[in-house]
Amino acid sequence: MWWGGRGQSFNIAPQKEEPEMGETPLSSDYDFALVNIGQLEAVSSLSRVQLHRPGSLLKFIPEEILIHGRDFRLLRVGFEAGGLEPQAFQVTMAIVQARAQSSQNQQYSGITLSKAGQSSGSRKSPIPLLETPEDWETERKKQGANGWRVSLVNERFDVATSLPRYFWVPNRTLDSEVRRAFGHFHQGRGPRLSWHHPGGSDLLRCGGFYTASDPNKEDIRSVESMLQAGHSDVVLVDTMDELPSLADVQLAHLRLRALCLPDSSVSEDKWLSALEGTRWLDYVRSCLRKASDISVLVTSRVRSVVLQERGDRDFNGLLSSLVQLLSAPEARTLLGFQSLVQREWVVAGHPFLTRLGVTGVSEKAPVFLLFLDCVWQLLQQFPAEFEFSEFFLLALHDSVRVPDTLTFLRDNPWERGKQSGQFNSYTQVYTPGYSHPPAGNSVNAQLSVWDWDLRYSNEQILQFHNPGYDPERCQDSWLPRQQPSFMVRGPPSSVWLFSRGALTALNQLCPWRDSPCLLTVSSRWLPRPAISSESLADQEWGLPSHWGACPLPAGLLLPGYLGPQIRLWKRCYLRGRPEVQRGLSAPTITGLQDELSRLQELIEKWTPRTSPEDRSQKRDPNPILSQSC
Repeated sequence: MWWGGRGQSFNIAPQKEEPEMGETPLSSDYDFALVNIGQLEAVSSLSRVQLHRPGSLLKFIPEEILIHGRDFRLLRVGFEAGGLEPQAFQVTMAIVQARAQSSQNQQYSGITLSKAGQSSGSRKSPIPLLETPEDWETERKKQGANGWRVSLVNERFDVATSLPRYFWVPNRTLDSEVRRAFGHFHQGRGPRLSWHHPGGSDLLRCGGFYTASDPNKEDIRSVESMLQAGHSDVVLVDTMDELPSLADVQLAHLRLRALCLPDSSVSEDKWLSALEGTRWLDYVRSCLRKASDISVLVTSRVRSVVLQERGDRDFNGLLSSLVQLLSAPEARTLLGFQSLVQREWVVAGHPFLTRLGVTGVSEKAPVFLLFLDCVWQLLQQFPAEFEFSEFFLLALHDSVRVPDTLTFLRDNPWERGKQSGQFNSYTQVYTPGYSHPPAGNSVNAQLSVWDWDLRYSNEQILQFHNPGYDPERCQDSWLPRQQPSFMVRGPPSSVWLFSRGALTALNQLCPWRDSPCLLTVSSRWLPRPAISSESLADQEWGLPSHWGACPLPAGLLLPGYLGPQIRLWKRCYLRGRPEVQRGLSAPTITGLQDELSRLQELIEKWTPRTSPEDRSQKRDPNPILSQSC
């Protein structure tokens, strides 16, 4: 048993106590980060007690410790007589105390990777971290967003600390106009470009309108110009409509974890109904359905599609990421997907520390894990369209519980920069690439979650690649950098609201214009007859939008989300049940052969032993009919 990084992680291994020099920490089934512990129980033959804090009463020497992981693992630590039994009480309470100290430390420092100390201070991330204007300009040119530029207005975080330092705004919009316009949105998160479709459409994201403000005509004109982004057709998407609340996501995840742990009390005959009762798969289905509809909006016509969520830090990132995965084959590559997560989640200010509950705050909701489940569903429906594998998604899923970098240990770029010393907290002068050297066991701020070689072996990293991926096929399906024939221009000055599965025409784009007083959403917009989106793809291309998994020309994917098309991610959620993991497609040919051998052994074991005469009598009386069927 060993602890590392100010008690932030521990290891309980059956054969060795210390990790060898050549190994990476937290990479075996016996490694746990303390923040990954969801519940700790001490068990004896007569009693079972949950231990929540150092002062928890433990009036017996435990025979076993049950460590329930937030990553759906269950670690059993047994104390044999004559072995560790005399130290069982001290070991148990030491884990409780270390866990409490890590959760109370709001400025969580993390652990230092063993390989990180061997790397040079100038180590470069394999993925652009978007910390400099040059990174953003390179990405802008890569997307072909010629009508956009990199804005420096938030370089010192004086517009909004939750926003990135740099973002894309229309070419004709001045930074002074950006600053004023952003002040009329919730938390200063005004409209910014998320992704430019090669056919000409633009996908934007922003916070909710701050209706208590009183903008002048010039500010209203600036807001409208940024939302239109040079297009005559604009669609405002009510992001949270038909999607779960943060509290719903948190409750569903807790129920799912309780159900999937090996010691779940739910009987086998009631397990599926209990799974349905968690609502987790329903929420996955809702996200995929809405992302599919938005993808149709983006790819069917040249327009500006604006994702609007009050906080602009949770489901806007989820939907924007899914839309790009459905519409852009580049996002389905290993590097492209990592860049997508870095841009739409990490840099965009998703509050990982708060949502993942590392510090015990009340606004917990694993929205990012819900997103990874949605991506896994796409991977199952379109296995040849993605360069990365299920094992990469598992590694990313588990990385949110491993405190080795600042990627998932802060809520926004401002907090990460402050922790790493990239800018002075008083003058807020940004120093790109600068980082204090790691002291003691503190986190290395120069490293990101994308430095996989510091935590995984080369053999493990090879499993990140999908062997069924066809890069040439995906390159051929990618749209050229020009307007394709299937995209058409919308009518002049048309403004739409996409909400409750329908497109509703609006008389105005902003809620303030010509409004003598503050009005509600229903009264400030005077809707005209709505267009149902149940056949949104059918209206645009003559295809039903909900008929099932549908790969379309130009690289667009339309996933299925009805009934059994949405499945449980068994390799992730049922990882504590080895009997369920068998037959889930091993990553290597040797592994598949081993699984096949085990399955053949089970078939032989379960097949009733019959005599040759009995077997001949049970043969099909009409083999020709059977062959024809």
